[in-house]
Amino acid sequence: MIRKFEKKDIDRVMQIWLESNIQAHSFIDEKYWNENFDTVKSTMLEAKIYVDEENGEILGFVGMMGDYLAGIFVDKDYRGKRIGKKLLNYIKESYSKFSLDVYEKNQGALNFYLREGMTISSEGLDTETGEKEYRMIWKKEK
Repeated sequence: MIRKFEKKDIDRVMQIWLESNIQAHSFIDEKYWNENFDTVKSTMLEAKIYVDEENGEILGFVGMMGDYLAGIFVDKDYRGKRIGKKLLNYIKESYSKFSLDVYEKNQGALNFYLREGMTISSEGLDTETGEKEYRMIWKKEK
């Protein structure tokens, strides 16, 4: 079941965020994610977050900042079970358009978003990591 984030969820959400970023972005030093942990944690409380919870356990979440999709994160034990797709579909139902950034080297995420109907609108460089990234957009068909 997808529901709105509650403050009591923060530790589990941050655990998934950290583990997912370290695993999906092996091309970025793990230290980067650890150093940004506290900043992201405080930002989480300002974002619109929706969690996928089954039997009292949070399996994944999606975060939105306005019409910017900050990320979809799924617990490592539940990846490949369509939880990311379910979370993305929830956002597609709730927003008429949104954008996101994805690293070029994160081929799994890039392919997922392309498969789900998103298009690359521009490319750039993440100045904090030095990694090439794509801005992707999605618009609801009329």
